[in-house]
Amino acid sequence: MFNFKAIQETVNMIYEENLDIRTVTMGISLYDCQSDDIGRLCDKIYDKITKSAGKLTSVTAELEKRYGIPIINNRVAVTPISYMAGCLRTTDDCVRIARTLDKAAKAIGINFIGGYSAMVQKGAIDAATLLIKSIPEALSETELVCSSVNVASTKAGINMDAIAEMGGVIKKTAYLTRDGGSIGCAKLVVFANVPEDNPFMAGAFHGTGEPERVINVGVSGPGVVAAAIRRAGDCDLTTLAETIKKTAFKITRVGQLVATEASKMLGVPFGIVDLSLAPTPTIGDSVAHILEEMGLEKTGAHGTTAALAMLNDAVKKGGVMASSHVGGLSGAFIPVSEDAGMMDAAACGALTIEKLEAMTAVCSVGLDMIAIPGDTPEDVICGIIADEISIGVVNNKTTAVRIIPVYGKKAGEEVNFGGLLGRAPIMEVSRMSPAKFISRGGRIPAPIHSLRN
Repeated sequence: MFNFKAIQETVNMIYEENLDIRTVTMGISLYDCQSDDIGRLCDKIYDKITKSAGKLTSVTAELEKRYGIPIINNRVAVTPISYMAGCLRTTDDCVRIARTLDKAAKAIGINFIGGYSAMVQKGAIDAATLLIKSIPEALSETELVCSSVNVASTKAGINMDAIAEMGGVIKKTAYLTRDGGSIGCAKLVVFANVPEDNPFMAGAFHGTGEPERVINVGVSGPGVVAAAIRRAGDCDLTTLAETIKKTAFKITRVGQLVATEASKMLGVPFGIVDLSLAPTPTIGDSVAHILEEMGLEKTGAHGTTAALAMLNDAVKKGGVMASSHVGGLSGAFIPVSEDAGMMDAAACGALTIEKLEAMTAVCSVGLDMIAIPGDTPEDVICGIIADEISIGVVNNKTTAVRIIPVYGKKAGEEVNFGGLLGRAPIMEVSRMSPAKFISRGGRIPAPIHSLRN
């Protein structure tokens, strides 16, 4: 039975420390929508999504009212569209499916739909090649569609041909959405070791081993963790780690509650709780501010990577005991534009793209929501992706790149996306060219420790 102290503590987390359920995401399989006719395929996809997730927003609204827990986003993730290969003949066919996804998402009132995706870590089927080429048009002609491409894995190595192509895709997407600060790139992520049950956008899709439908929940509470550290005072790091673990446990239990109840009300299996600390531009809801509460003058100072490693580990240790199924990305996110503290650190020069890359070796995602000059050469973007993806492959972890070359902007300026996507300073990048290295093509072989059979 809950006691008054526990109830009051949870109330404080919600109303004073920005605890929320960041997303309830329904995964939906589209395999039974296969058709040789593109029109019939689109009709089946629309019907499957609207029928499966038609009650998602009403259920989460009821849960929000019942428990008083803010549920910020309702989302859907579908089977990677590149697998719907039966009738994809042109890039226009792919874009037509993207419009269908967008139409379905708007019809059921969700925030985003993910799964305009391709898995090309070892090579590309014809449909994946078409889909990747279509991404700029698809993202510029839709509002709610998110896209992801997995270009590497620890088992397969790194597909450098795919990375070379993604550099051009990102540049073209930035140009086609230039009137919105190149916002199309905020809906596109390049992965290594992509998880198939991630509820967070832009990388969510419904994996091949998932049920017909599933409910995955992402929790978030950077403000709660920062407040707990503040209350802990000048304790040693072991005690601080214990404080973070206990706090992560409490945060994750809230996610487990919502996930279980949503699953029952929708008649859909519960999948996972992703216990990530996902920040927002709201003051007091920042991973960077957690690191600064731990003792850094500014995020980006020497010691930042060590502090982030400790935070990430403690969050996972605490959260994994609070849920029967933990998955997705789970840990600490460090998106620049979506984190008020990261924005400030980058704007004052304390945080550079090189330091962010080092931090991604110990966090849960990668180079996320980083705005760079719009005239950054394509080969430099490819080099940034290759560097980040190699961290994931060698360390057998998920890493990703969501980078935004903001058309018409230069280093030191700022772009404002609004809402949860926030604002970001345009960060300087090295102009030293990796073009010859990228142009060699082929695959970087998998590391020796991938041979675990």
